[in-house]
Amino acid sequence: KDTSYMYVTGPDVVKTVTNEEVTHETLGGASVHAKKSGVVDGAFENDIEALIQMRRLIDFLPASNREQPPVRPMHDVFDRQEMSLDTLIPPNPNTPYDMKELITKVLDEGDFFEVSPQFGGNIICGFGRIEGSTVGVVANQPMTLAGVLDIDASRKAARFVRFCDCFNIPIVTFVDVPGFMPGTKQEYGGLIKHGAKLLFAYAEATVPKVTVITRKAYGGAYDVMSSKHLRGDVNYAWPTAEIAVMGAKGAVEIIFRKEAGDPEKLAARTKEYEENFANPYVAAKKGYIDDIIMPHNTRRRVSKALRTLKNKKLTNPWKKHDNIPL
Repeated sequence: KDTSYMYVTGPDVVKTVTNEEVTHETLGGASVHAKKSGVVDGAFENDIEALIQMRRLIDFLPASNREQPPVRPMHDVFDRQEMSLDTLIPPNPNTPYDMKELITKVLDEGDFFEVSPQFGGNIICGFGRIEGSTVGVVANQPMTLAGVLDIDASRKAARFVRFCDCFNIPIVTFVDVPGFMPGTKQEYGGLIKHGAKLLFAYAEATVPKVTVITRKAYGGAYDVMSSKHLRGDVNYAWPTAEIAVMGAKGAVEIIFRKEAGDPEKLAARTKEYEENFANPYVAAKKGYIDDIIMPHNTRRRVSKALRTLKNKKLTNPWKKHDNIPL
C-alpha cells in the first residue's frame, strides 16, 4: 500500500494523451487494483505482512499440478457440531447475515485465507482445510449487495474455481444468491458473458464439488453456483433453503398479472407460492438436492462428502483447448 504502482501508461502519458491529471496512486496504486480493478489479490501495509500472507497462501497449495494438496495435522474433530449455525439465518428473508461466520465454523480451527477480500465483496473466495486437507471455498456474501452475482463477482469466482481445478483442490460452495444484478450498467458491461465464465468454470471443473444452499437460490444464479446441473457431486440444503425461479412476490406478480388489481388474491397466491417453493423439498424430490441437513451438522456432512469423493476420477472429453467465454 502507498508504495507500489502498476499501470500500462503512467500519469505523464495520460496527461499528454487525454489531458487527465492523475497521481500514481489514483491511476494504479494498491487501493485501485485491490478494490476496483481486481488486478491485485491482496494489498498489505508492509513487506513483512505481505511475506507472511504469501507463506500462508503457499502452505495451502501443492508443489505442482501433478501433486495432491498438502495435508496438515489438525486438532479439530470432523464431526464437530456448531449449534449456533441453527440460528444464523434471520427470520426475515431480506435481513443479511455474515457468511464468513459459517465458513470459519465449518473449516478446521476457523482458519480461512481469503483471496481478493476488497474486490467483488458480494462473493467470498479463499482457502481453508477440512480434516487437514486443503479446500477452496466459494460463498455468496449477503452482507454486500445481498449476495447477488455481478460482473466483478463472476470474474473473481470464475478465476478462483479455475485455479482450484488446476491444482486438484476440492471446492466447497455455500449458496445464498437472489439472482444476477439487474440494470443497464451490468448489461452494457456484458454480464451475460461474464456470468458465463463462472458457469463454464464450475461445469468444467473435475475436482470434488460439494455445495450447501443456506437460504436463497434463485433463477440462473442458482444454476451457476455449482448446482447439480453443472456436475456438482454432492449438493446439500438447509431447511431454510428456497430454490425457485425468483422470490414469491416477484413471481406471483408476473404469473398472475391479471389479478394485479386484487391485493387479497395476490396475497393468497403469494402464500401458495411460498408453501410450494420457499423450501428445499421440491428440489430434493426431483433429485437436485442430495439431502436436507441441519445447519449444526454442516461440517460433519461436508467432511463425509469430501471423504467419499477423495478418489474421484473424472476427465473431460479431449480437445485441443477449451474456449472459456473471455
